[in-house]
Parts: sequence; C-alpha cells; structure tokens
Amino acid sequence: MDMEDQEMRPPVLVLCGPTASGKTSLAVRLAKELPIEIVSADSRQVYRYMDIGTAKPLPEELAAAPHHLIDVANPDENFTASDFCQLGRTALHAIRERGRLPVVVGGTGLYIHALLHGLVDVPGADDRLRSELMQEEERCEGILYARLQSIDPVLAQRLPPKDLVRIVRGLEVHARSGRCLSDVQAEHAHRKSPFRVLTLGVTMPRDDLYQRIDQRVCIMIKDGLVQEVEGLLAAGYGPDSKAMQTIGYREIVEYIRGNMSLEEAVKLIQRDSRRYAKRQLTWFNKVKSIIWLDSSGEFAKVLKLIESFFYAT
Repeated sequence: MDMEDQEMRPPVLVLCGPTASGKTSLAVRLAKELPIEIVSADSRQVYRYMDIGTAKPLPEELAAAPHHLIDVANPDENFTASDFCQLGRTALHAIRERGRLPVVVGGTGLYIHALLHGLVDVPGADDRLRSELMQEEERCEGILYARLQSIDPVLAQRLPPKDLVRIVRGLEVHARSGRCLSDVQAEHAHRKSPFRVLTLGVTMPRDDLYQRIDQRVCIMIKDGLVQEVEGLLAAGYGPDSKAMQTIGYREIVEYIRGNMSLEEAVKLIQRDSRRYAKRQLTWFNKVKSIIWLDSSGEFAKVLKLIESFFYAT
C-alpha cells in the first residue's frame, strides 16, 4: 500500500468481539490514557429506553469518555445499517475535527463493516416482488434456488438451498438491476476503506465467556429487566416491534404474558445470548485483519500498540 495514501486516511481504532467479552471495560481503561471518544457499534444500544437488556454502558462508564450512537432512535423505529453508517461517519468526522481519537466499540459486525467500508450499492427492497417470489416457492418448493443457480451461480454456491431470505434477495437484485449480487459484492470487497483501521478483537476462553454471559443475564434480572420491559409495553412499544423482538426482551414479554416462568425466560435468554456470541465470533473470525487479544491481560502491550497506531508518523 502507498504509505502517503495510508497516512492521509484518518485513523480509526475498532474494539470488536462477542457480547460480554469486556469491550467496554477495555475502552474505559483506554479513556484514562488517551483522548478518545467512543462510537458504539451495537444494533440495540441505538434504541432509547432499552438500557438494561442491551447492557448499555453504566453512568460512570459513559462519563469516562464521550459516547456516540447510543439512544438515537425510538424502539418502534426501523433503524438500519445504512442509518448507522451515515450517523457514524458524521460522528467520526466530528471527533477528528475536535482533535480527539475515534474508537469504535461493539459487537454488531454488519454495522462496523458498513461504517468502515460503506454498503453494497444495490436496489432497495421490493415488497411486491418478494411476495410474488415467496408465493412461487410455496407452489413449487426449490424453484427459487434453482433459478438463482441459473442467474447467479456464484451466489447460489454460497447459500444453503433453504436460505430463502438471501435467495430472494439475490433474485430481487438481479430483477431490479440486471446484475448478479455476487458481482456487486465482489466489486465492493475490493473498494478501499476511507479510513486507516486498527481492529482489535476482544475475547476470552469460550467457557469463561459463556459463564460471563449467564451471570450478566442474572444481573440484568436483578437490575430490573422485567420492569424495563413492562415500562416499554406501557409506553406503547408493542412486542412486534423490531427492537422488542431481540434477545432478552422477547423472552420477558412472554413471561409477562404468562406463557413461561421467569426461570424459563432466564434460561432462554442465557441460551440465546450464548448462541448470539457464537454467531458474532463466526462473523469476526472471517475478518483476517483482526488482532485478537484476551480482554483480561496485557493492557500495557495493547496500549503501546494503539498509541503507535494513532501517533504514527
């Protein structure tokens, strides 16, 4: 890479990893050493009034450094990766303008990718076309996958025959643009990020991570997750809204409705949170540029690495 080009692009530090791995704690420690501002990359912390179930930073953590992209939408709003990209890039630019160091902290891989690389330039959703395609599939199971194999064999090879959401999306993009989604994605993958990025993955041994997740859920219940969900429902944020369908909220809604005990709800939240952490790790493990570190150790070494990145000449 051309060194002059690399130096011209603004530096951005990313702290990513699975839920409960210690990303926020590491960021708070960094704030004591460096003039950072934090951009939260969490698809649920963008929602107001959803504090306990999304594990938003505590008041003392928020006070350690300015935070951005927290509490920017109501729970019934359809906040997207595109929205995050737009607001996040505005925040990154403002942080640099203030002469401070931007640190992106979170576990939503899609949001981080959108922020750093932008989104693939493809047509938006066409609900009518999607409905027509799904009706075809109901009449003749497997017809959509066979069509995708003919239209976009590269994409079809990457998808399971039952992954109708992505199959329909591939057919939709081709119908509306005349282009194969796999071709558009390949072009996008080769596009250079407007930022110079250091990505650190924060994790720990899997058993320890799962134990922390289970403990965190118990703490959420103790801290008032049930009351938080009751308040959201009373405020008119229905259980069918996108935000309320996420882990922790949907289970407590079922408990409030009398469909399960609190103990059952807790076990489901713990199970689904562990599964979510596993999916996060699968996503991040595909990003070869990530430098993985144990969240509990080697802070001095990590700090030196980050200082060298931000203050490289």
